[in-house]
This record gives sequence, structure tokens and C-alpha cells, in this order.
Amino acid sequence: MIKVCVADNYPVVHFGIKSYFKDHKDISIVANIGNFSMLNDILLEKEIDVLLLDLELEGLSSIITIKSIVKNFPNTKIIIYSGLPEQIYAPNVIKAGAAGFIHKNEKLGTLADAIIKAHEGKIVMNEEIKKSFALLAKKSKNERLYRKLSNREVEVLRYLSDGKKNHEIATILKLNEKTISTYKLRLLTKLNVTNLVDLVNKAKTLEIV
Repeated sequence: MIKVCVADNYPVVHFGIKSYFKDHKDISIVANIGNFSMLNDILLEKEIDVLLLDLELEGLSSIITIKSIVKNFPNTKIIIYSGLPEQIYAPNVIKAGAAGFIHKNEKLGTLADAIIKAHEGKIVMNEEIKKSFALLAKKSKNERLYRKLSNREVEVLRYLSDGKKNHEIATILKLNEKTISTYKLRLLTKLNVTNLVDLVNKAKTLEIV
């Protein structure tokens, strides 16, 4: 039986997933948490085979954190289960060590298949996203822009789009404010814009945030 922990902000998500897998022959939901601060204790207390983790989980500030979870709990596979844009976040979370990315628009049957595949050591993500990677070189400049962004740059861009100031982002990501300014300048350059308003609009047009 594959033991799963669901880490998500919303009770309705916990209820829906737990109800769906109630009588599943291969998968058992053994833990539910609604804040990142609870995760370490759960992983220490229980044997968790697969962690379903929402990137917008309360208390989770950075994709980089995935690396530390993978390092500290190598036997736990991480599937990002999120409503954030898959074409942006899937490659970044997999680069950080996650076993896959499943968008919340997918059916729960797809999530079940992903859990089983991740437990078997496979990388799981939408087939269309995989194909888009292979075709990336043939696409237009605008369609390739988002692939130039690092994990940190995507995170900073996300917080900037939410209206947060440099010092607020620095506090959230535990970085120096000057470092955030550097990331902001890189974003302006990479997305070929000259001000914050245009940066956010460009990010939304390309569905980066």
C-alpha cells in the first residue's frame, strides 16, 4: 500500500482526495496537513511514500525548499499538485528534485496513476508538456522566454506580480534586498521590458504567473 500525505491549504481538497482514495487498493491517505510548518514532523513521525504538495501551501516560500525535503527524506517521492501554470513550474520543480507535477484541473484518476508511477521511481507530468520541451527550439521567441528563467526568478516574479515590494520578497525568501533587486533587473532584461508594470503584464501574457 502506497502511503500518501496531502499538503494543501484547502479542506475541500483534503476531503475530495481522501474520499476518492478511501477504498483504493493501492493507495492510502495517511496524513493531511494545511501548513508547511507541520511537514517535517509528519515526515519524521510517519512513513510517507508520496507527498502531494501544493506550491502555494501556507508557509512554503520557495521551490528551493523541495531540494531539502528530497535530501532529508530520500524515500519520500514528491508530486507537486497545484493550480499554478504547469509549463512554467513543472520543469522547475522536477529540476529541484520532485517526482512530478499534476495540475489540479486533472481528474483524480490521473492523480492516482501519477502516485503509482512516482512510487515506482518514474517522473510524471502532462504528456503535452513533455512534447513542448522537445519542440521548444522550434517555437517563437516569446514562447521560449519563460524557459530562460531560473527557479528564483520565477518566484521573485510571482511575488512581484502579487504586488509585494523588494523588502517583503527578501523577507519571505530569506534573501538580501539587494539580491532581490538583482533578480528584478535580470527579469526586466530577460523579458525585454523596462518597468515593473510591463514586467508583470508580460508575465501574465506568457502565463508565467
